[in-house]
Amino acid sequence: MDLLIVNLADRPDLVDTMWDFEGLWPVFMQQDPVSDLFYSRATSTYAAYTLVAFAADDMDHPVARSCSIPFAMGAALGRDALPDDGWDGVIRWAWLDEQIGRAPTHLSAIEVAIRPDLRGTGLASVMLEAKRQNAIRLGFKDLYAPVRPSLKTAEPHTPMREYAARTRDDGLPEDPWLRLHVRAGGTIVKVCPRAMTMSGTLSEWRSWTGQPFDATGDVVVPFALNPVHCSVEHDHAVYVEPGVWVHHRLG
Repeated sequence: MDLLIVNLADRPDLVDTMWDFEGLWPVFMQQDPVSDLFYSRATSTYAAYTLVAFAADDMDHPVARSCSIPFAMGAALGRDALPDDGWDGVIRWAWLDEQIGRAPTHLSAIEVAIRPDLRGTGLASVMLEAKRQNAIRLGFKDLYAPVRPSLKTAEPHTPMREYAARTRDDGLPEDPWLRLHVRAGGTIVKVCPRAMTMSGTLSEWRSWTGQPFDATGDVVVPFALNPVHCSVEHDHAVYVEPGVWVHHRLG
């Protein structure tokens, strides 16, 4: 497939295509309140960090998107290490930086999303490299990514630290998405144990997942990386998703 990848800062006429995807994420994964700090401004404040890909002969239907966010990090800022709350944490950092006018020093990946019918075709690798090249073009030397390992969903009870450490005979990570990052030049830094948090009433969780949520304890939900913690007594359930920080040194 011949691709055209556009930066939304350069093509504001295409900003609406950012949302022209269906079936990217299950409903429960769309309930992280921190996400609004990014996605509400992905096509405005963060347009230069947002890429959308099209088949060269079809500019009406996007095939993939890539999102990133700039942030500041350094010991003088009290940020001498990547946040343990991963995706949520770096979005909050970026939002706070913007509010006080602090210049960013690093870039974090937020998402690489492929249209469901085109997954497994190599587009993820293309979009990751486009993200790296866009970071370089914007003057960044470090790109971080709070990676969501793609096959961890099959092992919700396995600790992320154990899962992320697995390698193949060639030394590359066993997980395909972590492996793609390492092949592209990334280095695994650490696990972020609470990269995203989604909470809701039991009624909300039933509507999000179609599962009963009628007993206190852990509930395994399809596509979740960890079990969801359910409390019938308190009428709520909480999902805390881990991730893995990966560092791409760009220069």
